[in-house]
Amino acid sequence: MGLWSRLTRVFRASTGAALDRIENPELVLQQTIRDMRDRVPELNNSVAQVMATERLLARNKDNLAKQVVDLDSKIKASVKMGRDDIATAYIGQLQQAQLDLERTDAQLDHAGLASKQALKARDNYVLNMKKRTAEAMQLISAAKQAKLQEQLAQTMESFNIGDDSSTFNEMREKIDRRVAAAEAKLQLGAASVDNQMADIEREAMDIQLHDKLLEYKQQMGLLGSGTPAASKQIGTGGEAKSDDVLDPIIVNDANNRTN
Repeated sequence: MGLWSRLTRVFRASTGAALDRIENPELVLQQTIRDMRDRVPELNNSVAQVMATERLLARNKDNLAKQVVDLDSKIKASVKMGRDDIATAYIGQLQQAQLDLERTDAQLDHAGLASKQALKARDNYVLNMKKRTAEAMQLISAAKQAKLQEQLAQTMESFNIGDDSSTFNEMREKIDRRVAAAEAKLQLGAASVDNQMADIEREAMDIQLHDKLLEYKQQMGLLGSGTPAASKQIGTGGEAKSDDVLDPIIVNDANNRTN
């Protein structure tokens, strides 16, 4: 292999590799979609021109058909009037109009076929464009996903597992210890409050039961007159109220339980 051939191959390989690196599939596909969409107006203009030609030929055909009928009437009128010279002139015009009509009719048939083919080609192009656009969008989505995966792979490659793992474990242990200590303090505080409230409620229940018992004894006359409860009077000679009688007993009973 010659030196020039080798240099050419190296240059082409280097150029191709550089293009592969800078070529963005997403941008290329988006530009392709734009190019395909830009061609649609051009196709519509071409189809419109073909259809306009067909309609013009159809209009010319109608005019020539009317001209043939008119010339035929004029020829008959000239013959009836004995004007053969005028009739002969009209016959020449009629023959030319008939030739033009036949030629226009043939052109109209070709124009109608061309219009159908143009419309079909335009519709096929639009259908193919939609199909290609959908495929391009899928490829663009796949390209974005591949790019994201590449970035994630690069991040994972640069991620130092050992050092970061030890840091995470250390921080996790510190946080777990703080959480456990806080939960323990909260539990102790709640238990202390609950115990105090339970003791108060139990003490209040005992006082209520004892007061009820004294009330029954008072009603049944079981408390003697020599007791401190019987000696407490209101004023100088009034009867002792039940609440005044029970107060010293409750106080003595509470003092006894405290001692």
